[in-house]
Amino acid sequence: MGRTSRRRSTLANRAIAASAALLLGGGGLVAANFDASAHESWGGDRKSPRTQSAGQSVSTIDCPEVVNSIKEIPDDQRRAVDRELATLDNQITTYYKRFAENKRRVQSDRAWAQNQILTPLKNERLVIIQRIVALIDRSAERPKGLKATAPCTLRRDDNDGNKNRRDRRDRNNNDQNGNDGNNDGQDQGDGQVPVDNGNGAAGPVAEDFIDINGVRPNSRDLENGLVANGRTGSTGSFTTKCGVNENDLSNSDNLIVAPGVDNGAHHTHDYVGNQDNDAFSSNEDLAKAGTSCQNQADKSTYYWPVLRLQDGTKEFDANDLGGGAEGNVGKILKASEAELKFVGNKQSRVVAMPKFLRIITGDAKAFTNGLANANTSFSCTGFEDRQVTDKYVLCPEGSQVVRTSNFQSCWDGRNIDSANHRDHVAFVEADGSCPKGFRAIPQLQARLVYDVPTPTIENGQVQNPYAVDGFPEQLHKPITDHNDFINVFDENLMNKMVNCINRGKNCQ
Repeated sequence: MGRTSRRRSTLANRAIAASAALLLGGGGLVAANFDASAHESWGGDRKSPRTQSAGQSVSTIDCPEVVNSIKEIPDDQRRAVDRELATLDNQITTYYKRFAENKRRVQSDRAWAQNQILTPLKNERLVIIQRIVALIDRSAERPKGLKATAPCTLRRDDNDGNKNRRDRRDRNNNDQNGNDGNNDGQDQGDGQVPVDNGNGAAGPVAEDFIDINGVRPNSRDLENGLVANGRTGSTGSFTTKCGVNENDLSNSDNLIVAPGVDNGAHHTHDYVGNQDNDAFSSNEDLAKAGTSCQNQADKSTYYWPVLRLQDGTKEFDANDLGGGAEGNVGKILKASEAELKFVGNKQSRVVAMPKFLRIITGDAKAFTNGLANANTSFSCTGFEDRQVTDKYVLCPEGSQVVRTSNFQSCWDGRNIDSANHRDHVAFVEADGSCPKGFRAIPQLQARLVYDVPTPTIENGQVQNPYAVDGFPEQLHKPITDHNDFINVFDENLMNKMVNCINRGKNCQ
């Protein structure tokens, strides 16, 4: 499959070559029964995790998300700070590779791990954190307490990944997400063996999968797996048709989180809509670009991590950073359907989104960050009343895999972005209204459908698993799935959308 990817600099190509020479060695890294979130309902009472059968081994590097401790980034320093934050991600990736290559020694000699991984990583992080503090201090209040985010830890398999930092999502978020994350604690078997496809992919493991018949149907108000927008308030909808990336536009950048940074995502994204999508695209570039949307007045950018079948296929990025050099391997599966639908608010009318509004839903680092922002869900066609966030689904013959992302639908009325790229938008409250100080905007609901050969689990090991691309240290966990949107609707078309939704019509 051909793919469009921006040509990288000579320096970047050298880095790619160096990284490709490093075997991640992640296969065989993750021991079984590591994730207590599999046995915990969103916002509900925690169930007892199962007994460990694989000892006290460690699976990855866990570093605090520095941006979550930053209250304000002045506009004139935003790009510079984002570049430094991306450097922190690069550091984690580098030391994760060292960890993976030396995993046996790490298990047997924690002093070596401290001296060769955790201490130097902390020191390098401190340098970047000090730069971030200095940049913000030029134009805004000097941030405090960032030094405390420098130390990282090694995740143990009996640790649910949150180290008492679990931020459980409120039930009202689940109302809008369309799933309760509850899989009834289905047991996928004892003594799971980590995946090792011989291609450098660290995960997923057998316990990351669940038969869709083992997912409890939920009582959410769903229509085809998407959250119904209520029978009061603004009840209409607007659907934009932008294809399934027939132009093969892909790269491992992230314009929202890491503008101006090559390979800022460390995993490959599929793009539909705007056709000028890379780390160096300005708002002006987006406004001038072409679009894959049928209505040419929608130049918005919609992007998500690619879904891959880990079958040994050498894709276009097999030796690239963001691709095979960072453990994202196998055949890229293109969606057979990509439904992009905007709906209203249960309690009120909606207002127009500001141009260039950025929204991220889900969290690419949820495995180590905790579950506060984990959001997207998996299901199967014909079973879309069953949604699960922390598992990949095994669908019966004739059924397709479905990825659903329901975006935040409340806006602070002022900002198109925020320091952590989240605080300027919010999910609705339990009654469907927006939090105080926020306005209801059209909610984007993205539904992606894939033809995925159903993996088999033999002797506790997954054969030809599928997984979303992700940061290497996130181990391809399903809870790291996410979706991104930048609004570049023409003003007239945005107003049409708002009118349709507020008047209860269904428009395109």
